[in-house]
Amino acid sequence: MNREARVAHSRKSNSDLLAHYTQMQRVRTFEDRVGELYLRGGSAGSMLHLSIGEESAAVGVSAAMRAGDTFTTHHRGHGIFLARGADPNRMMAEIGGKETGYCRGKGGSMHIADMSLGHLGANAIVGGGIPAVVGAAMVAKRRKTGAVSIAFFGDGAMQQGILYESMNMAALWDLPAVFVCINNQWGMGTRIDQATKATRLHERAKVFGLNAETVDGLDVLDVAEAAARIVDGARTGTPGFLAVDCYRFFGHGRKDKSPYRSPEEEAEGRAKDPVLYARQMLRDSGMPLTELDAIDAEISAEMDATIDFTMQSAEPANDTMFRDVFAPDQPEPEPVRTRLDRVLARE
Repeated sequence: MNREARVAHSRKSNSDLLAHYTQMQRVRTFEDRVGELYLRGGSAGSMLHLSIGEESAAVGVSAAMRAGDTFTTHHRGHGIFLARGADPNRMMAEIGGKETGYCRGKGGSMHIADMSLGHLGANAIVGGGIPAVVGAAMVAKRRKTGAVSIAFFGDGAMQQGILYESMNMAALWDLPAVFVCINNQWGMGTRIDQATKATRLHERAKVFGLNAETVDGLDVLDVAEAAARIVDGARTGTPGFLAVDCYRFFGHGRKDKSPYRSPEEEAEGRAKDPVLYARQMLRDSGMPLTELDAIDAEISAEMDATIDFTMQSAEPANDTMFRDVFAPDQPEPEPVRTRLDRVLARE
């Protein structure tokens, strides 16, 4: 898109663009702080998957969602949850394995969930969260709530059979379900065109009878418009599929230096930065640089505070190990150490 077209595009939805930019910058800055927490040794576990470069997918699709909608995410889901209204302090605390986290430190980075915000759970298994939205969409249809359930996943899940079973069932039963593939071009160390010949991903969904599109993730306004079409269609009984093409700026996990990608490819991919693109559109439409800098500074301070909150929070007590794992009316199992102490005390 040339400069004139970009200016006209941004002016048409300038208030939306500013809101989207702010949210994308929050996601980007939060993910930067997640990396910092890892380097400080404050994260629980050794695997963290950052969504830097994919912010337009999280924010653009979330803009089409309403209160009461439900969703699942893959292991790279921090940004999606934040875009749906999550508290960044509680999110960071969960990543740090602290009691103040969303799952009291038991879920960690890859298993965050919060039913009050419609988050049915992140999932570390590729494609593992997809079938849950079929059940949630069925409930929404039977109860006539008007809610939509959305599965977010990466391009690696496009080779998983559970996706096709889920899309088929959603189409067969006219469920308010949407399948969103965040195509960041790489499934761990395998490039998408080395995993499949059929790289026009939305065409697979059309075979099942879904409304399906692919959108370039560079422009968050384009993503939001495409998402609105797909999600609105799902609310009226036609499930949908949206592929958002973007680029994963860093390796698969925080420790992955991505040696399988050339420096030239990474430079080209990172040039397609949705956050910087939105910022430039705002500048082209006349927004002063000082206002943007003030927004960025406020976000930076907000996300700096998540580190302090997490480092100051307590770890879960050992006697809470089995809480939230078993039904409330079931007795908690006896910890191994307690049982051993009891057995040895009889000798």
